[in-house]
Amino acid sequence: MKLKMKIISILMLLLPCFFAIAQQKNKSLLVMFYNVENLYDTIDDPAFNDEEFLPNGANKWNGEKYRIKLENVSKVISDIGATNKMKCPAVIGLCEVENETVLRDLANTQRLKSCNYDAIIYNSRYNRGVDVALMYQKDRMAVVNSVAYPLYNPDDSTFTTRDQLLVTGIIEGEVFHFIVNHWPSRRGGEERSAPLREMAAKLCRHIVDSIFRTDSLAKIIIMGDLNDDPTNKSVLVHLNAKPEKTKVNKGDLYNPMYDIFVKKGIGSLAYNDKWNLFDQFIVSYSLISNETKGYKLKNAAVFNANYLMQKEGQFAGYPFRTYVGNTFTGGYSDHFPSYILLQK
Repeated sequence: MKLKMKIISILMLLLPCFFAIAQQKNKSLLVMFYNVENLYDTIDDPAFNDEEFLPNGANKWNGEKYRIKLENVSKVISDIGATNKMKCPAVIGLCEVENETVLRDLANTQRLKSCNYDAIIYNSRYNRGVDVALMYQKDRMAVVNSVAYPLYNPDDSTFTTRDQLLVTGIIEGEVFHFIVNHWPSRRGGEERSAPLREMAAKLCRHIVDSIFRTDSLAKIIIMGDLNDDPTNKSVLVHLNAKPEKTKVNKGDLYNPMYDIFVKKGIGSLAYNDKWNLFDQFIVSYSLISNETKGYKLKNAAVFNANYLMQKEGQFAGYPFRTYVGNTFTGGYSDHFPSYILLQK
């Protein structure tokens, strides 16, 4: 009896430690975004223009190259987790992903299999057949709802681009709304194509405002390849993502990437010896305010590890991409990924 009471006493003393460890485990929430540069499978989809990425296509895309691509992407995801002293990011936004198959294959790679990822993707009208997607750890987040918002151009009925994906989920009792974007490119020139990105920004703002109408303190995380910098009109004016935290009020959005780009000169891709920061995170007021409890934004960053950079030649220091023209280089992507860390 004395021995039994002694064991119970020891367990009672240790119990607070167990609770502390359990709470510590879920004190941080890591969310990343990655433009993975044309993550196609090797199977022809007659509904879309995927001919380049077939075994007999211009890029001679095959099972071995596909395997290398999956391993490269999984390494980046795993390393972002390790950089933040975690096993895996809890939530991952992706763009340039073909379908559910490639997401499932990515989740089942050796590095990511134990992360227990599920994924959401919708096929958009975009003629190249690559879309935005969201991967999430099933033991961290319960998905409540998801919907894809298409972008239409009233002046051009033939225009297609990627949908904007809204996923609402519950993480440890908190409701989060994730909006994954890949806005229209700068093809044809930045100025000429700007109205398309401004339309995309207005659509994203419409999604945000529809959430705020039901919950003015909603926790919203916008992520994506916006094909514009934090300083562009689409982001600053039409999305109205504010660069100064002190000027953000209820119903507003805050862009933590602005200072990274403007003050630190850090970008996520390079073109003509100029860095751009297209791969951005933008968060709602509740994620930086003391008015709400739970997870808050701690920091935002671009993950530009040395191995993700081209090592030599004219483009040394640029992102080490998978293809240069039609030549397979075995690299990672033409973009660096970005991430945010939230903490309680």
